[in-house]
Amino acid sequence: MDILWAPWRMPFILGEKPVGCFLCETSVQGVCEETLVLRLTPHSMVIMNRYPYVAGHLLVTPRRHVGNLMDLTDVEMKDLHETLRQTVAIMAVAARPNGFNLGMNLGKAAGAGVEDHLHYHIVPRYFGDNNAMNILGEVRVIPEDLIATWKRLLPSFKGND
Repeated sequence: MDILWAPWRMPFILGEKPVGCFLCETSVQGVCEETLVLRLTPHSMVIMNRYPYVAGHLLVTPRRHVGNLMDLTDVEMKDLHETLRQTVAIMAVAARPNGFNLGMNLGKAAGAGVEDHLHYHIVPRYFGDNNAMNILGEVRVIPEDLIATWKRLLPSFKGND
């Protein structure tokens, strides 16, 4: 039997599940290590994915609870996409990936884990990040602790408001 240790998941598994939307609650708490928020703008938020595909997997989301792109105001849409653009630019320098996957899953059928609060995924990609562990072992290897990644990235997001 193969064993894969993921100790950061136990608090989620055993912990009390939030009643409301975790993205809305996180936005109110602001930039901090506990929430893994890296940046707040007037209408958007950049937060680390707590269950990443690779180190540095981020979410860019509106601060307002909205699940449909058509329900965003023009101001929110502009802020969201400017935040997305700036986040990719910041990550290009801070994480030095070979490329990015950017995407949004709208609706449960599309794979949305949180279908009533839309969000973009920014996934930095590196040559060789899909190796035998991923392909044959069906296991992801995240080489850096979430908090260590947050602390490494946070300085790059400061002053970009």
